[in-house]
Amino acid sequence: MPESALMHALSLPTWWIHIASVLEWALAMLAVQQLGVLRREEGWNWLALAMLPALVSAMCACTWHLFDNPDGLRGLVVLQAGLTTIGNLCLALAALRLLREQRLRASETGADGAGQHAASEP
Repeated sequence: MPESALMHALSLPTWWIHIASVLEWALAMLAVQQLGVLRREEGWNWLALAMLPALVSAMCACTWHLFDNPDGLRGLVVLQAGLTTIGNLCLALAALRLLREQRLRASETGADGAGQHAASEP
């Protein structure tokens, strides 16, 4: 096989990092979702959902590399770029939602928790 045909092949350690990163991201999504369940805070579920475009983006990259970066699959590169942009925007919006929820909760209870004591008094 000509050397130019192998120039895109990834080494085994590089594949390991790619695959481990995808699996790690998926596990992080589950962990964030579970945190939301445990804390009873819906914003964490939105953050986990906002992580999905980045996961699909990474899967596009792995698929493109798996087939040795063919020109016929160049659309995956464009899709990956778009999903990365969308994913970053979704993560920013989910983080803002978490911040708003935290501020709302703090204003309802008071910064030092004094709101809880006032609510229990007659």
